[in-house]
Amino acid sequence: MAVPVPLHRLFDYCVPASLPMPSIGARVTVQFGGQKLTGVCVAQNPHNAHDKLKPLLRVLDHEPALPAELYDLALWLAEYYQHPLGEVLASLLPAEARRGRDLSIERPQIWTTTGRKADLKRAPRQRALLDTLCNAGGSMTAAAIHAAGFSRALIRAMAGKGLISAGEATPDIQTQVCEQPLELNSEQAAALHELESLPPGFAPALLEGVTASGKTEIYLRLIQRLRTQGKQVLVLVPEIALTPQTVGRFEARFGARGAVASLHSNLTDRERLQTWLKCRSGEVSVLIGTRSAVLAPFRNLGLIVVDEEHDGSFKQQDGLRYSARDVAVKRTQNLGIGLLLGSATPSLESLNNAHTGRYLHLHLKHRVAGASLPGFHLIDIRGQKLNDGLSDELVRILKRHLDRGGQTLVFLNRRGFAPSYLCPRCGWQAICPHCEMRMTLHLSPRGLICHHCSHRQALPRSCPDCAQENLVAVGVGTQRIEAGLARLFPDVPLYRIDRDTTRSQKRMQAQFESIREGLPAILVGTQMLAKGHHFPKVTLVAVINADGGFMSADFRAPERTAQLIIQVAGRAGRAEYPGEVWIQTYQPDSALLRSLIDSGYPGFAERELSIRQNSGLPPYRPMALVRAEGVDPDAARDCLAALRAQLGAPLEVLGPAPAPVVRVANRFRFQLLVLADNRAALHRGLRVLREAQPVAGVRWSLDIDPYDTF
Repeated sequence: MAVPVPLHRLFDYCVPASLPMPSIGARVTVQFGGQKLTGVCVAQNPHNAHDKLKPLLRVLDHEPALPAELYDLALWLAEYYQHPLGEVLASLLPAEARRGRDLSIERPQIWTTTGRKADLKRAPRQRALLDTLCNAGGSMTAAAIHAAGFSRALIRAMAGKGLISAGEATPDIQTQVCEQPLELNSEQAAALHELESLPPGFAPALLEGVTASGKTEIYLRLIQRLRTQGKQVLVLVPEIALTPQTVGRFEARFGARGAVASLHSNLTDRERLQTWLKCRSGEVSVLIGTRSAVLAPFRNLGLIVVDEEHDGSFKQQDGLRYSARDVAVKRTQNLGIGLLLGSATPSLESLNNAHTGRYLHLHLKHRVAGASLPGFHLIDIRGQKLNDGLSDELVRILKRHLDRGGQTLVFLNRRGFAPSYLCPRCGWQAICPHCEMRMTLHLSPRGLICHHCSHRQALPRSCPDCAQENLVAVGVGTQRIEAGLARLFPDVPLYRIDRDTTRSQKRMQAQFESIREGLPAILVGTQMLAKGHHFPKVTLVAVINADGGFMSADFRAPERTAQLIIQVAGRAGRAEYPGEVWIQTYQPDSALLRSLIDSGYPGFAERELSIRQNSGLPPYRPMALVRAEGVDPDAARDCLAALRAQLGAPLEVLGPAPAPVVRVANRFRFQLLVLADNRAALHRGLRVLREAQPVAGVRWSLDIDPYDTF
């Protein structure tokens, strides 16, 4: 049995005579120590079983909970990411399935007229319900009847007279097109033709298209072709915030009656289980989901689309540290089906695969409907006094666009009011007591917040060291930008979009609807505004600070920064209104920034790939990161030193070294960076860590292909 515990081993149990033999992939309830766990059967009658075995408590499934294809994927995940199989299988099951819930699809109750006649002159409410059902085609769900104002007692009375009968709604899988496809331009038509001409089987393709070039229309055309063949399609998107608008676009094309479903963490556990089951049964023909949706079961999967494939949200940062994009590659390879990766700023890994011929590389270099790409301009802010992070020149540019009736987007990837709060007399700073990092000043809600461990504390009235009362905020966040713009443009609607203002999906959608009304407005936000949103009246994008990411010690930071700048710039000039992008910088001569401005993302990516190759970094050499953390820094460091001693040639091991942010939530963090000349050597060398003994007070983890080395 594979049991969800952090041990690289399986466990044997005997099957009591009162229970059926579980099939491979079926869930079982077992006693493990002092707790009852849901495990998965992975073998029957093992040859080397112990003599004394605990009995299974329950066999939960008559058939495998996981299809054979998904079980095989779990074996690969456990091997590739060096993670215990029991925990991998648990990751593939929805929370309700891990709790032992019955895996049956819940059908809504439906009431249908029987055609039987009755005198209802003295029962006007029954007559009204009968008329309502007839007007709805003779049947309605119980929920719809209740929503129309009819009680359960009324329904029972009519059922007692034989006027209506109860049943279960049956799945209605539509394959026809509801909304007519958009007309393709020559670039789109050529790309679609190449994709449709690919031979059957595993056929990965990278669709590199500038923002607003019509990538989604190509997805929709491919999906419709597969749906008419009875195939299912998985579409992965990076953020929950993008899921509703993507689902809306797909429902408009394919219909909303069960054909299109979504899977993400904002759903309840029950909703996630029901969607998971309907995908497994084949009732859902198009599943749109975030990272975990790549692990959903399908009856007849024909294509996986990974939209914004470069996005870091596709990488799981704890537990089973998988990359949904990379898992999609492996899954489509196993199934022998198509894979389409789409992005305006492809990851360097995907570009390298395209350059070496592993992926078909398609380009969309122009926007649809004749819209032009925005022009880029730099504002040199060296020696300038900024007002709430805004230069005088940028304020004039903002005013010009607003006076013309346009909307403006001000981008800063730092939430809060100011990243530092200090005393100008003695130099005291507000430091998190648990992380030893500066706390961020927030004005709404008012207080100091650590963005590493989420510790909160009230603002001090005076300096704790010297009693100075006038403490100052240094630096800018989205709240400060918002406050400064509100003073400069008091009559212009202002919308701030960051994690602090979008905890409610309903509120965020209401903000987006107001923005899309097209009236002059100012949008202020973090990277949440950079991804996938269509704001046709935005004519200006202002990037407040482009320097930090290009100077980071993380080797991936320049790539991420360039992608963010290009993605947020893509919000400008998407319709008939031309767009501009203005970037404030203290380093206007930066080679990285200049290559992005002068050569676009393709030129920047070529330069970065050359740097990576010369430095022996991914994607040219595979990498793993071993992290350890503990209350005692010496214990965490010694743990990594002991692990390093087990890692021999041909691995290149750097460290142990303190993590860039050493202390988080009162735990000290250290890391090893492990590289090899090829992937086989890396995995072979790391395999010895499976037998490493736990160290008291220390948690350590292994991250294959880390996205973030911080």
